[in-house]
Amino acid sequence: MLTLQLINENPEEVIKRLAVKQFDGREPIMRVVELDKQRKQIQKQRDDNAAELNKMAAQIGALMKQGKKDEAGEAKAQVGAMKAANKEIDDKLSAIEAEIREVLLSVPNVPYEGVPEGKTAEDNVVEKTGGEMPNLGADALPHWELAKKYNLIDFDLGVKITGAGFPVYIGKGARLQRALIQFFLDEANKAGYTEIQPPYVVNEASGLGTGQLPDKEGQMYHCQLDDFYMVPTAEVPVTNIYRDVILPGDSLPKKNCAYSACFRREAGSYGKDVRGLNRLHQFDKVEIVRIEKPENSYAALEEMKDHVQGLLEKLELPWHILRLCGGDMSFTSAITFDFEVWSGAQQRWLEVSSVSNFETYQANRLKCRYRAEDKKTRLCHTLNGSALALPRIMAALLENNQTPEGIKVPEVLHKYTGFDIID
Repeated sequence: MLTLQLINENPEEVIKRLAVKQFDGREPIMRVVELDKQRKQIQKQRDDNAAELNKMAAQIGALMKQGKKDEAGEAKAQVGAMKAANKEIDDKLSAIEAEIREVLLSVPNVPYEGVPEGKTAEDNVVEKTGGEMPNLGADALPHWELAKKYNLIDFDLGVKITGAGFPVYIGKGARLQRALIQFFLDEANKAGYTEIQPPYVVNEASGLGTGQLPDKEGQMYHCQLDDFYMVPTAEVPVTNIYRDVILPGDSLPKKNCAYSACFRREAGSYGKDVRGLNRLHQFDKVEIVRIEKPENSYAALEEMKDHVQGLLEKLELPWHILRLCGGDMSFTSAITFDFEVWSGAQQRWLEVSSVSNFETYQANRLKCRYRAEDKKTRLCHTLNGSALALPRIMAALLENNQTPEGIKVPEVLHKYTGFDIID
């Protein structure tokens, strides 16, 4: 959620930056400016009344001591009338503050100055490329056929048990999944991230805090009876650890990692690009989350990018990094870098990670603050990234490493899988 300070300092600049996200911010931003003026006027009236009440309370005490009971009674009546007026002022103030919050919840984060303009994924900028492209024959199989051939994943059984997008991993397929999860967690631990095992369902306050709610696109699974939401990413419960918290400045940064199953409705997704593991309703992911002082957050973002790149290099996958344009970024992000791996049999790039800096946007919703050296409280910056999401990593590993003898497992995973080839 944008801060009132940011909006009031330069509303035109905020409107201009929001346009990079293809968002017309003039009406909501100017509405917030006007409402905040009203809020300040009413707050001044409330403060003036409070000061007058304190003054009159002192006068009543003095009159009582002087035995002027009639005058004291009249003053008490005035105090009563002023308190009733204050109740109306408080109601008006609460209504304006609620409207300001409602408008702000509808406005996305302002993109960082380094975000390129653009409307769709076609306008994203390739920043860096690495890894060796696989040399597969014309008869190379896509991962869904390899999964069936080697009895690794049963997509039809998942449909029977639940529905499309809920695969069942079997035998070496299940062990490879578990190996990847443990590998990603171990690498995060080496990088100084403290592991968290979070709940897989969250309450409404948590969804609001990280920006998944209001859910404009209906992508979250909602357990209506208890008003819980199934997590679309471990970012939500882990970041909410710091909701309504004032952190000591010298305790930052906070670095957490977490494995979780993730649940997404993927409403509106269909077609050939959703086959197999390409797009699921339930999938596994290891997430890294950081809480930083503002002056350190962009150095932290680079560290996170390097961490994800290192994982892909150790898995021997071809990869590239995209700097997302404004039109392809999430509602809450200030800047996002996507990592994609090459899927040899499908002959296409698959997104496996998004690494983002949200600056103060989530922290303002969360009331996640730290106490600076001058003893004042300031909003933190929040960051997170996938390190990594498993389905498309699995797809690329199966496709890129297929040989006539079987599917070779990257050496870094051998100690986790207990096997070096799937045959």
